[in-house]
Amino acid sequence: MIKNMDILQTFENDFICGKGGLSFDQALALFTGMWREGCLLGVLPPKDPMEGIEIDIKIAKVLHSCSKNSCPD
Repeated sequence: MIKNMDILQTFENDFICGKGGLSFDQALALFTGMWREGCLLGVLPPKDPMEGIEIDIKIAKVLHSCSKNSCPD
């Protein structure tokens, strides 16, 4: 349970703005763990990898356009 939302918010802001980014090894370990979890849950790998690709592309475009202005100065 989160007891201090201010600390969490500060952490999230710093992380999003690149002040607390992951190394390649950390990111790979995180991805690998999430992939294994998805496999255990039965949702990965997808039966049809191209299913819903149009929606994924639209979401990626929106996120990309927002990420350029997401960090406060």
